[in-house]
Amino acid sequence: MEGGYPKGRIRREDILTAAVAVYGEAGYHGSSLREVAKRAGITHAGLLYYFPTKEALLAAVLERRDADDGVRLRLNAPPGRDVLRHWLALAEHNVANPGIVELYSRLAAEAVAPDHPAHDYFVRHYRIARRSAFETFRVLGERGELRTGVDARTAAVTFMALSDGLQVQWLTKPDEVDLVGVLRHYINTMLAEPI
Repeated sequence: MEGGYPKGRIRREDILTAAVAVYGEAGYHGSSLREVAKRAGITHAGLLYYFPTKEALLAAVLERRDADDGVRLRLNAPPGRDVLRHWLALAEHNVANPGIVELYSRLAAEAVAPDHPAHDYFVRHYRIARRSAFETFRVLGERGELRTGVDARTAAVTFMALSDGLQVQWLTKPDEVDLVGVLRHYINTMLAEPI
């Protein structure tokens, strides 16, 4: 339902924005479609017209986040130093938008349960993210741009774990955790020449 009339697209975006706020505050399981509808300024039946299930709304919220990040930060760039720069830009963007980071962190934690509606999304998301990180570190290794002894696969998994773990620490104490600075430091410890 991406196309359609402009009013319908605007209403759909209003619903997604409201869902992000509600999920960020209460998590997926603690939220309701009625609360999302209320925040979006429409009836429950009106929300169901656009998103017939709670799972459909969650999927749309996650897809919008990925699409926004991908377009804005060109996260599909060819493996190499530019990908590392894009990851740092994403971290900078996240620091400026704590609500989406809180939503992502809360949903990622909830979704470890195999029966969670976002479980498969996060399985795919982490698989793709690790593959992208691995390809970037692998290509940098082939070019001689990694420090001696750096294993591309280990560097990729460690980067993904560090990134998500730092987000949680930063959300807890933003004045004590330099999310972007620590990620930049980690990346530079992997590289022969700093970024």
